[in-house]
Amino acid sequence: MIDATRRTGQGVTGSLAIAMIGGGQMALALAEGFCRAGLLQAADITVHDPVPAARERLGARVPGIRLVESGGAAAAAARIVFLAVKPQQAAAACREFASGLTADAVVVSIVAGLTLHKLAELSGMRSIIRVMPNTPCLVGRGVSVVCHTPEVPAADLAWVLKLLAAVGSVHEADESLMDAVTGLSGSGPGFVALLVEALADGGVKAGLPRSLALALAIETLSGTAALLEQTGDHPAQIKDRVSSPGGTTIAGLAVLEQRGVRGALIDAVVTAAARARELGQNKLGQ
Repeated sequence: MIDATRRTGQGVTGSLAIAMIGGGQMALALAEGFCRAGLLQAADITVHDPVPAARERLGARVPGIRLVESGGAAAAAARIVFLAVKPQQAAAACREFASGLTADAVVVSIVAGLTLHKLAELSGMRSIIRVMPNTPCLVGRGVSVVCHTPEVPAADLAWVLKLLAAVGSVHEADESLMDAVTGLSGSGPGFVALLVEALADGGVKAGLPRSLALALAIETLSGTAALLEQTGDHPAQIKDRVSSPGGTTIAGLAVLEQRGVRGALIDAVVTAAARARELGQNKLGQ
């Protein structure tokens, strides 16, 4: 097992340092989380992003992070290379950073829809980890689902899993499930944010001040999630407990069922999963 506390004067040993291709919101969330947990120092992270605004944001939020001018230079700086670009940019990014990969490099992709097989073709590597994280990683409450090729060394896999655990919970799954994961947990924060906004709007319509309505909606959602997590109860049990005969909750639930909210959410996840599959098959910028 790798000792994550082993350091040199310039930071962690070379086998533990990481590179990132892409410096957007998710790369920022990961970099901040890794450093906040004390697993890496800013100087242990080398990033390439061609967009000046992204570089400036990274430099401001993670002072001391290393910014380089090309994907190849970033890949040459560390064995563990995170690919954190949009699906449409993935092929070009892989072609650029492939020249800098070391023979024992491990590529960690957080690109929606990009399969292990396709990434191996694009990068020329066999040690590949595929991750679907989500945006709550920004506040250390994300969820990441991981699959990998059999060639990934056990110590490297353990290190990547430890890094991901610094920004939330981590699950391992078969790659055949990754598009569904993308539809649920990857796209899910957008669906949940819409629900919170709608609940707050309902509060305003019922007479609450906007700020109070939004606070109540957010706190109700986070509290209910914590209740489900800590009790292990099925959501239906929580729903039934607050649905008194002839009461307010069952009256509201009847409206949600009449309007097809349950079916709409199911369809949203399935449609997002299908879109992830489409991105992987047809939209990789080739």
